Amino acid sequence: MAESLMERLPRLYEDLGYHGKWSYDYGVVLKGFELLWKQTGERRYLDYIAANLDYFIQEDGTVRGYRQDEYNIDHINNGKLLFTLYAETGLDKYRLAAESFREQLRTHPRTSEGAFWHKNIYPYQIWLDGLYMGAPFYLQYLLTFEEGQGLEDVTKQFMVCEQHTKDPITGLLFHAWDEKRVQPWCDPETGLSPNFWGRSMGWYLMALADVLELLPEDHADYAELVRILRDTLTALAKFQDSETGVWYQVVDLSDRKGNYLEASASSMITYTIAKGIRLGVLDDSWNAVLDRAYAGIIDEFVLVTKEGWVNLNKNCQVAGLGGAGQRDGTYAYYISEPIITNDQKGVGAFLQACAEYEHLRVKQHSVKTGGSYAAGL
Repeated sequence: MAESLMERLPRLYEDLGYHGKWSYDYGVVLKGFELLWKQTGERRYLDYIAANLDYFIQEDGTVRGYRQDEYNIDHINNGKLLFTLYAETGLDKYRLAAESFREQLRTHPRTSEGAFWHKNIYPYQIWLDGLYMGAPFYLQYLLTFEEGQGLEDVTKQFMVCEQHTKDPITGLLFHAWDEKRVQPWCDPETGLSPNFWGRSMGWYLMALADVLELLPEDHADYAELVRILRDTLTALAKFQDSETGVWYQVVDLSDRKGNYLEASASSMITYTIAKGIRLGVLDDSWNAVLDRAYAGIIDEFVLVTKEGWVNLNKNCQVAGLGGAGQRDGTYAYYISEPIITNDQKGVGAFLQACAEYEHLRVKQHSVKTGGSYAAGL
């Protein structure tokens, strides 16, 4: 998949529909390349990351197309790559760019309990998606540049989110919650959106796994984040498709007309399980779920062209709530969004899932055979 991307799309921002804008999608793909680079040591993967971000990151650290005053949590996501680029090159522009994203978080509007709004234009709303966009960057910045102070502000994001979005019956998480209970898409009593969207839970779980990799194990909230990860995955495992091993667009409604097996969510969940096992926060009983999911992703979604390029099919292009399109969060809405091939969010999640799965299997094989293993990426 990485080879296909480098040949087919050397500049992610020139993909159809992006028009050179600063978009969080690139960060999902480039985190996959970062895993590949760390696992293989092949410099071209790091070069691909730099080539795609250097279009945006100017010498003085300003970021083309980024505006702090939009207070869009999505716009933080690409900043995750800046730590690696700064460590490898020493170029100050990467540190300065990271500082600008950190500055946004200092003044980013919050709910009454301190959870970041998804965007300034979506006031008092927590979306599961936003945890992936902001929390791992925030944690890594605090650990790298602020001596690990204030980590509880990161862990709080996950705990507040779960508190308000978790369904007591299924254990699944609703896509979003409106603290003010005024949005047209929310239940006027609970503030919750009406459905369980697969990719939104995928974002949340990937963020949890990435934060648990960095968070000191002796942190007061570490065990609670592990519990949330286990509980959410346990709920999702009950909805793993028995035939294919992957997950549906609307997770709990597999029998409804129009629902479909969706690649990005399935890849994200697979990534989280593999990483959870590797980190030791999931036990070996999860290997069976993981193997079925990984095989299912390959069988259900991957198609190789005659040129040898890898395609990832059945990706939901986008899904949100409210906004100009008045997206209402109904079942009909989630299945109405375009289903496309090689969406960057899906491809990026697939890359990360494959890299994490392969990394885990190498580790397990090494342990089994008594060989050496370089723990941690």
